[in-house]
Amino acid sequence: MNMKIVAVTACPTGIAHTYMAQEAIEKECRNRGYEVKVETQGSMGIENELEQEEIDEADAVILAIAVGIDGEERFEEKQDAGKVIQVEPGDVIKDAVRVIDQAENL
Repeated sequence: MNMKIVAVTACPTGIAHTYMAQEAIEKECRNRGYEVKVETQGSMGIENELEQEEIDEADAVILAIAVGIDGEERFEEKQDAGKVIQVEPGDVIKDAVRVIDQAENL
């Protein structure tokens, strides 16, 4: 099964956990051979911003966020379709396997 996963990571300080969560998601998706793109909303602002088309084409969306994010409305259609998982950045850092397993089962 080849999946396309997009994600947004954001933590209150926008430093360590934002990027650690990004790395954890990317690593686990690559291990499974999945296409992945992770937008970060951190102290440097929005980086690697997801295009609406990328979101629309994704099989699953992971919001690894501990704060409100800019552009959350971009994911409304996916939320309505039950294709969004929201977790704390720390959860994905500790156990990316479990989070990606959840994404597979959406």
